[in-house]
Amino acid sequence: MILLLRLYWEFFKTGLFAVGGGLATLPFLSQMADKTGWFTQGQLMDMVAVSESTPGPIGINTATYVGFTTSGVPGALAATLGLVTPSILIILAIASFLKAFRANRYVDAVFRCLRPASTGLIAASGLSVAAITFYAAAPAGILAGVQWKAVILALLLLLVTRGIPQTKKLHPVVWIALSALAGIVLSFAGV
Repeated sequence: MILLLRLYWEFFKTGLFAVGGGLATLPFLSQMADKTGWFTQGQLMDMVAVSESTPGPIGINTATYVGFTTSGVPGALAATLGLVTPSILIILAIASFLKAFRANRYVDAVFRCLRPASTGLIAASGLSVAAITFYAAAPAGILAGVQWKAVILALLLLLVTRGIPQTKKLHPVVWIALSALAGIVLSFAGV
């Protein structure tokens, strides 16, 4: 019961402060990984990859996964409810007062201030994903930690998407499927 309450509380805090969508939850999830030990940074990146390729928001998918692996179905429910509760409460509060404050310049100023904050959270998420993907700390030196296979794969993808104009017309599902296929092939090839 204590674990379920802790799952709820940790994801409640994440849902409360992660303004800007699923990617904005990544810095909070990264900190949660270090603090609780429920998952590693590598597992977090795997969760993001799977969440990006499955239906549903990243935050919800990740909360459900962490809750399930930590405490089964009750854990999945506790973590997911913890993540969405702040949004539901805030939306209910805003909806009840929206008409009275819709034209208020202070409310408008607050929302304008939230834009750069959510942009910063999303940028931090992108940088942390890139850092984990392209670099692993190594004692031998800075270049020893570079994940060259990931760098080369990213550069090849960039060349393909920029060099072949028809690739810009491909549906994102095609890219997700091709990425999954490349990951499967590379894992079986031992790369």
